[in-house]
Amino acid sequence: MSLEPTYEQSHKYLATPLDTIRGVGPRLVEKLAKMGLSTVEHALYTLPFRYEDRRQLTPIAKINPDSRELFIGEVLTSGEKTTSRSRRKLFEVIVGDGSGTISLKWFHYRKPWIEKQYPIGRKAIFCGEVKRFGGITEIHHPDVEFLAAGQDPIALLQADPLTFGRILPVYPLTEGLTQKTARKIWKQIVDRYAGFAASPLPEDVLKRQRLLPLADALRQVHFPDSESSLSELEEGSDRARYTLVFDELFYLELGMALKHRGVLLEEGHAFKVEHLYTKPLAKMLPFRLTDAQRRVLGEIKRDMMAPHPMNRLLQGDVGSGKTVVALMAALVAIENHTQVAVVAPTEILAEQHFLQFHQWMDALGLTVVFLSGSTTAARRREILQQLRDGTAHMLVGTHAVLQDDVHFSELGLGIIDEQHRFGVLQRACLRKKGKHPDLLVMTATPIPRTLALTVYGDLSLSVIDELPPGRSPVQTKIVAESSRRRAYQQIADELANGRQAYIVYPLVEETENSDLLAATEGAGYLQEKVYPDRRIGVLHGKMRSEEKEAIMRTFKTGELDILVSTTVIEVGIDVPNATVMMIEHAERFGLAQLHQLRGRVGRGAHQSYCLLVKSRRCSEDGQRRLDVMAATTDGFRIAEADLEIRGPGEFLGTRQSGLPDFRVANLLRHGRILEQARQEAFTIAEDPSFLTSDRYRELRQALKDRWGDRLELASLG
Repeated sequence: MSLEPTYEQSHKYLATPLDTIRGVGPRLVEKLAKMGLSTVEHALYTLPFRYEDRRQLTPIAKINPDSRELFIGEVLTSGEKTTSRSRRKLFEVIVGDGSGTISLKWFHYRKPWIEKQYPIGRKAIFCGEVKRFGGITEIHHPDVEFLAAGQDPIALLQADPLTFGRILPVYPLTEGLTQKTARKIWKQIVDRYAGFAASPLPEDVLKRQRLLPLADALRQVHFPDSESSLSELEEGSDRARYTLVFDELFYLELGMALKHRGVLLEEGHAFKVEHLYTKPLAKMLPFRLTDAQRRVLGEIKRDMMAPHPMNRLLQGDVGSGKTVVALMAALVAIENHTQVAVVAPTEILAEQHFLQFHQWMDALGLTVVFLSGSTTAARRREILQQLRDGTAHMLVGTHAVLQDDVHFSELGLGIIDEQHRFGVLQRACLRKKGKHPDLLVMTATPIPRTLALTVYGDLSLSVIDELPPGRSPVQTKIVAESSRRRAYQQIADELANGRQAYIVYPLVEETENSDLLAATEGAGYLQEKVYPDRRIGVLHGKMRSEEKEAIMRTFKTGELDILVSTTVIEVGIDVPNATVMMIEHAERFGLAQLHQLRGRVGRGAHQSYCLLVKSRRCSEDGQRRLDVMAATTDGFRIAEADLEIRGPGEFLGTRQSGLPDFRVANLLRHGRILEQARQEAFTIAEDPSFLTSDRYRELRQALKDRWGDRLELASLG
């Protein structure tokens, strides 16, 4: 085996199937496959999730509760018992070593087998988590190694280095796989294959970051040497794990850097800004743009005037006015005789944008069309023709916009809303609809900086960090099912003061297996039993566009007191006189959605309220989400909490985001390492010779292997 394998050698050997490992038969292959493991590389990057210190034996008298301890004991008593409270059966063994005694308990066992294992007088080495209940020190389901008659325990410790005398790894398991078997398998794999792990990082990066060679890092992280610090290993702050996390995040950021550079290298539209439409629009708007909106618009215009394509992320909390900024950017592209495509993840959201945009664009004499999966074939043909001949200035729609037969006369700007629900590949798809069009990506989901750098590392960031003037924070209350009457009364008080209210339901219509109130049924009940003298309208996703628009218009003009709705109103409706929102079964909604919904109130000068009605069967996670909503209106704090509850994969939709998978990095914990990796990666990507020089050949190959075909911008040699 070469001491320093080439990258190609390394890649080939690490692809070795696990069934070639001694002791891994068909049944074990099946079990490992359930864990997503089929090659030695998969196993090498499945790291221990904690460690056990088995370097020293502890006398029983010195054993500490809430720690894992290793000790020798002799069986003093053993037998089956029944707990006094729950009448549950358990098997208890009391062992002693002359200094003291400890109770060992099993709750899952086969009685004939366990009785044979623990005759009085038998000696063994035990290891386990020590607990203290009612003054009794005990361990549940300990690891056990029995001593043969007259066997020296120290000799046993030295004879079995995979079980004793060192810091041991503890691996994630699947049913039928024990830690002992897992350690044997991983030890073989580490001994035989870790030496083939290679990462062609430049020497100066290795030195600056104090990284171990990749092979050494893998050996250390799986089987730490005797000098290792247990606390560092437990915290994941040891040099070996730092090396593996840095290595992973470096390739992620190098890919991002190349995407960024790829955009900069392309020739785009160098738009001229002559305010042909933006000035008239500004005069028509019933409000002045905030300083933050003007600043962000300036950043967008500068990008649009540059000779390479804009690639910008526009982040702004609910109600901060991103839509108007996007429309202004669209008008710059249109005055330069190009078209604009606006894509949203759901038909409801796309429709909201269409309804908002077309009232302004009609007034400016411009044409905007709407395309979704439910557009009729005849209307679709008509729209596609308008796009091809350039008579449609803007297309708003769902994923339908990205289909192959949608062609533009000349696409100058693509706008993607709620980007966290789209992937990198969808962005690339939209970009291919024109000759390097500018791209503006919007999200109302505040994204913590670490994640923004990770997922949008190839985008420049603009943040609207100011709400329009006159807004007061919305007061949020959690309402138990039993207190619903009080919530109804609060709504009645607001209506008596001339205000309006939203009541939101999670479903459109009753389903057989659901006890959720539907919006239409709910509206009927409210009209009949609760607010018989009030004007109540219903809005749901199954209505036609014209119906939705008419209902929204009547609510906005004050002809309706209460709008009963599904989540159709998550975005797009701006009614300053609506001061209270009641959300039924609030625990069924995600944090981002609750935050969006709450953003519909608090848009005027009056104090506003959000009432979160929870059902009796609210889960623990559901309660956590509601508690977060009641505690803060800060979108970033809500996003952090959402991230903690759901984890980054689900929060970002990274399963479809086109990013490489994370094997060892954790975005919540490794923000500092990400920043370091980003800095190093962007420095290398800026080297003009990166894509061609032989010096970087292996690094380019490693990058290609990590990203697969997802690096659609860069041609890697």
